[in-house]
Amino acid sequence: KVASADGLSLTSDRLRDSRHYSNTLFNIMRGGVFYDAYRLDVSDFVDYVESRNRSAFSGLKDRLDKEIGNRENVDYDELLQWASQSGDARLIRLSREYLPLTFSRRHGDPSRPWNRFSIETQDKLGNPVLGYEGNWRDIFQNWEALACSYPGYVEGMVFRFLNSSTLDGYNPYRITRDGIDWETIEPDSPWSNIGYWGDHQIIYLLKLLETSVRYHPEVLRELLGECIFTYTQVPYRIRSFSEIWKNPRETIDFSDEDAAKIDKRCSAIGTDGKLLVDRSGEIEEATLAEKLLIPLLSKLSNFVPDGGIWMNTQRPEWNDANNALVGYGISMVTLGYVNRYIEFMLKLLEVESDEAAYLVHGEVMEMLTHQSAVFDEFESSLVGGFDSKSRMEMVRMLGIGGESFRNQLYENGFAGSWKSLSLKGIIDYLKLSQRFVEASIDANLRADLLYHSYNLIKATGGDCLELDRLPIMLEGQVAALSSGRLSVDQVVSLLAALRSSALYREDVASYLLYPDRELATFLEKNVVSRTMMESNRLLVEMIKRCDERVIK
Repeated sequence: KVASADGLSLTSDRLRDSRHYSNTLFNIMRGGVFYDAYRLDVSDFVDYVESRNRSAFSGLKDRLDKEIGNRENVDYDELLQWASQSGDARLIRLSREYLPLTFSRRHGDPSRPWNRFSIETQDKLGNPVLGYEGNWRDIFQNWEALACSYPGYVEGMVFRFLNSSTLDGYNPYRITRDGIDWETIEPDSPWSNIGYWGDHQIIYLLKLLETSVRYHPEVLRELLGECIFTYTQVPYRIRSFSEIWKNPRETIDFSDEDAAKIDKRCSAIGTDGKLLVDRSGEIEEATLAEKLLIPLLSKLSNFVPDGGIWMNTQRPEWNDANNALVGYGISMVTLGYVNRYIEFMLKLLEVESDEAAYLVHGEVMEMLTHQSAVFDEFESSLVGGFDSKSRMEMVRMLGIGGESFRNQLYENGFAGSWKSLSLKGIIDYLKLSQRFVEASIDANLRADLLYHSYNLIKATGGDCLELDRLPIMLEGQVAALSSGRLSVDQVVSLLAALRSSALYREDVASYLLYPDRELATFLEKNVVSRTMMESNRLLVEMIKRCDERVIK
């Protein structure tokens, strides 16, 4: 298994070889590894389709026997070609999403002794068990490396990512072979919580997209106008902007009504019942162009000038140290990757004809038009800079636009109207929004030539929004270097500053996530000055009655 994921190496450094082996092993223990490379078991694919969508499954076996031949196995490319020739959007999607992985476990780092898990590779009859199940972050983080070993599956990973994302631009909690899961409120559990983990969503998707273009330069361009993508429906409803601003720590409601409808659909058709449906009950479909715009529109609806992307969906970013930031944290890390995402989109679209256009839902067109208008209105602030009032006003306008977009879809889904979005319209939006993203990256350069990683919203009044800067973190430097914003000279300066910073440990020749800090001792923290003591009548009286060794 490790060898098939390129985990074996032989160099003059045995420790490095062992480290590479263990890293690869831990990676595939989370995301899985492909059972027989690109050779597929036809019966397993049929079982997969049946569990996902019984309507698509109807007659599938007979068609496979007739058109592919009565064989036990088939090559992945042959399956994709057969699905494409069928003209059935459901089979095209399901064949792309079919990833015959094995050796995957649910979650838990194997290096932590309290995490116990079982990796099932065979059933009781000795047949291979194909499947995967893991938290969204774990699966796509680990598929990033796996895609380099199996680039033929990378577009399937892209399909899986995009089709599992929601109409409001977020991702479910867990992804499995047969669909997705979300967290629910458990009244008896004090640890129960719901929310969207927005962390690294942009960069995980982007890494897969970049791998696709590296190995198959034209595939994504060919798919841009194809209406074969879907949305997952998670029964969460993000609250209005005013409610979020009032209490950023509680921003999502669980919809029991939506959950009941989804359960009913799953009982009727299979796990595809968790996909968004249109008003006639059919699975809602979208073009790749629309699906690539949605996460960007979502992130920029929470853009805070000079601060980053507002983390307001009840979850922190990946770093455990950020748990306390939920609701008030603003991520420059995500903003750096947003810039890289925009750069990728511009390059992906640059070879298209100026007259090209893509179909998107009317609500998506409205969202893009609204954001463009907001950016236009505050363009002068790119020169003069934002003060607390103009920053708050822009945040409010972007947030209300996101609220309007979400509420339309929560209540009624897409109205069904399609709009033709021109290539020029997309590029103009990307270039305009990028100017604001780049300006905020620049504004987070510190005096020591490092970059801020996370900031905090500091509400000083209903019409003002100030920022608090957090201490340096390694994550922000990586995001800045990856963003594509820095010039060669700036990259060199940042690397030099990083090496001489408190983030670098010379004794181990490595970097820390955050610098070591000298913590105050108990006696140093619990000191009351004489002035404060003498102004407190209780302490004065206690000193009179007690030995000064107790209160000194």
